[in-house]
Amino acid sequence: MANLLGSKIKKLRKAKGLTLERLAEMVGSGKSYIWELENRGVKRPSAEKLAAIARALDTTTDYLVDNGMTEPTDEVRKAVFFRKFEGLSPEDQRKIEDIVDAWSRKQ
Repeated sequence: MANLLGSKIKKLRKAKGLTLERLAEMVGSGKSYIWELENRGVKRPSAEKLAAIARALDTTTDYLVDNGMTEPTDEVRKAVFFRKFEGLSPEDQRKIEDIVDAWSRKQ
């Protein structure tokens, strides 16, 4: 059986220009752990580790574990955007809202 989780992690990691070492640092793991996930598929990451990997790779855990989803959908991209938006300060959120409002008025 193909290691779809590992393939997705590797593809997203490379697309972001991250090394195994850098992704491991970002999620609080060792390089060998990430390599095992990508190449052997023998490890099952905890929900916390999977969420950390998803955040680091700008995706969702749903995308990573859904074997039927081979590319991130618009829903996945929206979920990532809103997760980032929610992490902003209230002041920065208002700035983004102002930009969206201004853009909407132009159309």
